[in-house]
Amino acid sequence: MALYETTLILRPDLANADVEKVTGAFEDVIKSGGKILKKESWGLRDLSYKINKSKKGHYVHLGYEADAATVSELRRKFRINEDLLRDLTIRVEKISEDATDLG
Repeated sequence: MALYETTLILRPDLANADVEKVTGAFEDVIKSGGKILKKESWGLRDLSYKINKSKKGHYVHLGYEADAATVSELRRKFRINEDLLRDLTIRVEKISEDATDLG
């Protein structure tokens, strides 16, 4: 299994409970074929440019270990979900243990 990091940008009009619900569904997909090593919620942040008429978005960052089939299923779920504005998934050699300072 390989290590991956995924950053998600969710719609700004979602409540924090809804953000947790959406990311929970993605976490369930990861847990079915791997394990989550890190989860960070970066909160509601300004976007560099408008995406679907939105100037802000909820950022969530996940670090996990999974096989290629699980990542493919996760990407398929991303395309279906209407609450997701953007996603970025990359394969990494090592997942950082410290919290990311965006500050």
